[in-house]
Amino acid sequence: MSPFLTPSPTTSVKIQRALTGSAVAIAAAVAGTLGAWSAAAAGPAPASQPIGHVREVDPVRSAPAQALFAARQPAGLPAAELDAVSSTALNSAASRLAADAGIAARKKSRAALTPRRIARRLLHHFHWSRRQFRYLNPLWDRESSWNVYASNPYSGAYGIPQAVPGSKMASAGSHWRTSARTQIRWGLRYIKDQYGSPRAAWEHELATGWY
Repeated sequence: MSPFLTPSPTTSVKIQRALTGSAVAIAAAVAGTLGAWSAAAAGPAPASQPIGHVREVDPVRSAPAQALFAARQPAGLPAAELDAVSSTALNSAASRLAADAGIAARKKSRAALTPRRIARRLLHHFHWSRRQFRYLNPLWDRESSWNVYASNPYSGAYGIPQAVPGSKMASAGSHWRTSARTQIRWGLRYIKDQYGSPRAAWEHELATGWY
């Protein structure tokens, strides 16, 4: 028997169909690859729906603030003008807040001042140097210990400068009973009118026991 057999007609038809099917599959695969290359060269196809939406947030104004400003403006106001109006309003509000904070800070700083510090600051209003405080300090320390509420039941003297009577200090301010600044302002005016300087008043105190 020969090692090479001649295929029958039926077998030849099957082989021919198999080869034809393989050729069709290879052709389809090649066509798909070429289509993918063409799509990549043309650019990405637009998505049917957006993946996400990024909204720019205004770092200065929040959405409620923008809505409030928009509601207060006439209808149909251009966006640029609306933005300018809202920015102006916000800047004005910020300025008022800063001013209020500054006033509160000054009040707090003034409240923290001791009577001695107030007296040092007021010396220049009477054209005295800070060196005069070395005489004023022992003078009022002896008279009242710099106590706003110091009172003498025998003479009626009252306050830091020991005014007689205490109601005299009303000429310097209505809060003369409780305000160290008012009492010191009156006391320095008294010293200037009577002695000319705290040094002269202190020397009189040492000589007579009073000023």
